[in-house]
Amino acid sequence: MSWLVLVLSGVLESVWATALDRSQGLTRPVPVVVFAAALVASMAGLAYAMRALPIGTSYAVWVGIGAVLTVAYGMLTGAEPVSVLRLLFLAGIVGCVVGLRITS
Repeated sequence: MSWLVLVLSGVLESVWATALDRSQGLTRPVPVVVFAAALVASMAGLAYAMRALPIGTSYAVWVGIGAVLTVAYGMLTGAEPVSVLRLLFLAGIVGCVVGLRITS
């Protein structure tokens, strides 16, 4: 259960990071509300997962999922450049996250 909550919290990290960008410096109300709600839920999920999982593993997985999804979203929307090397490095992050799960 802790791993599932941790993965969902990582997804929410990507949501709040994207909403923060779309809020244009916290000046647009709807993205600010999405940012705040996703941030609180993401942190709560991370805290829950850390009750059963090691802090280093939890944090690395949380950040890794959030970072990969945020960059992938940026690539899909055209805000981030797409290249073979960038995709390879993102795959490396995913591989490391999976490796942490396998060895835990």
